[in-house]
Amino acid sequence: MSVKTKVLMLLEANRDCDLSGQDIAGRLGVTRAAVWKAVKALKDEGYEIGAANNRGYRLMGKSDVLSAEGIRPCLRECYQDNEIVVYKSTVSTNLDVKRRALDGAKEGLVVLSEEQTAGRGRRGRSFSSPSGTGIYMSFLFRPTPEQSSDVVLITTAASVAVCRAIRKVLREEPSIKWVNDVYLGGKKVCGILTEAVSDFESGRIDTVVVGIGINYREPKEGFSPDIRDVAGAVCSKENPTPRNTLAAAVMNELFSLYEGLSEKTYMEDYRRWSNVLGRRVRFSSGDGWAYGTAAEIDDDGGLLIRMDDGEEQVLRTGEISLRVCDGK
Repeated sequence: MSVKTKVLMLLEANRDCDLSGQDIAGRLGVTRAAVWKAVKALKDEGYEIGAANNRGYRLMGKSDVLSAEGIRPCLRECYQDNEIVVYKSTVSTNLDVKRRALDGAKEGLVVLSEEQTAGRGRRGRSFSSPSGTGIYMSFLFRPTPEQSSDVVLITTAASVAVCRAIRKVLREEPSIKWVNDVYLGGKKVCGILTEAVSDFESGRIDTVVVGIGINYREPKEGFSPDIRDVAGAVCSKENPTPRNTLAAAVMNELFSLYEGLSEKTYMEDYRRWSNVLGRRVRFSSGDGWAYGTAAEIDDDGGLLIRMDDGEEQVLRTGEISLRVCDGK
């Protein structure tokens, strides 16, 4: 582990506290010059580190750079050893995880990036991933044969995990649009893309990649014109809470829910936080729009629609588009 990484771990663990160069050097067993060099390198990477005579260094509260060192102090002890990889920029964190899975990466790997140059959502849509304002993260799961029958619910569990994390960390009240979008104040703040890879010989699911993209803060120049009317952010510009805190909370929640995936305890929250139940909707799987009322969500995540002609239809996850159309 480099001196720079060790210094960052100390600063993150003591955020908003002063640590003298001598104290840091003593703890790490290095020279003060090595500490100074590490701090300078961190500043060059975008970390806001205060320095004052007779007080030392401190990682400022407004410093907001995604890092494994900033995430780990907020993780539960049982997840402390999970591999965390953070990039400044990448094409797609889902793609990164799939590549690492092929190379034998262990379950529990999480890849994050400050930006994605080709982030994707459902149905091949692009997912806007500008630098420094979002949390773009992907998880690697390797379900056992016993978990395989319930693994389709991992997207449902992920949306609940995001909502729980937002509520705990930011004290906001998000909702879920079936099946995998998280909304706040009527605007979409998070999208989730789950991709499964099956073993060729056995035919069972070998690897599941869960990608989560969260609009943490609105970009300085605002959202791009094509999403400006529908996109929102979970954290106000005035809130100093760093993204690492929310990223860690999402990890804690999702790992925990995955361990009890078959128990489906998250379905109660999923129903309670749904923003479509009881509302008139239209849906399509590519063959034109149909209309009805979203009546209930079953234990397998299916959305029961009462059609205008009185019949009932259950929508399952997949390539289905759903729109709320109250009053229409």
